[in-house]
Amino acid sequence: MPEQTDTKEFTITRVFEAPRDVVWRAWTADTEVATWWHPRGIEVKAGSTVTDVRVGGRYAYTMVNPLDGQEYPTAGVYREVSPPERLVFTWASPNDADDEAPVITVELSELPDDRTGMRFHMIGWVGEPGDGNVYDGWASAFDMLAEHLADHRGHL
Repeated sequence: MPEQTDTKEFTITRVFEAPRDVVWRAWTADTEVATWWHPRGIEVKAGSTVTDVRVGGRYAYTMVNPLDGQEYPTAGVYREVSPPERLVFTWASPNDADDEAPVITVELSELPDDRTGMRFHMIGWVGEPGDGNVYDGWASAFDMLAEHLADHRGHL
């Protein structure tokens, strides 16, 4: 259920049918994020994903719309890395100033039956369900993540 406030922030929560360490790896391994870190209908450009998951480390990837070739380069800096429970990073275009970029916090909690609760919180961007923009893009990406985890259950 989304949380909405008057400030530039929003939260999305999900439960994934996978153990927390598997979900953590999906958030932090180059080959994993490349498969889901985009909304449905968009792809990640082959070879564009780089993750240096450490405080001060950078990540980068480029989303591509296969219908028109439009590219959406994205990059940021990891501010906090606490495996396998908390990840904090900036989210922007590669040339944006990191101190002005929206900040994302991902918190993963262990649930019974090898499931994982995820709380995704973005500060610096207003979002709400049906916005056709950032909120909906992340919500769609989390659908892709759930499918990725289900497709690879027992293999990750």
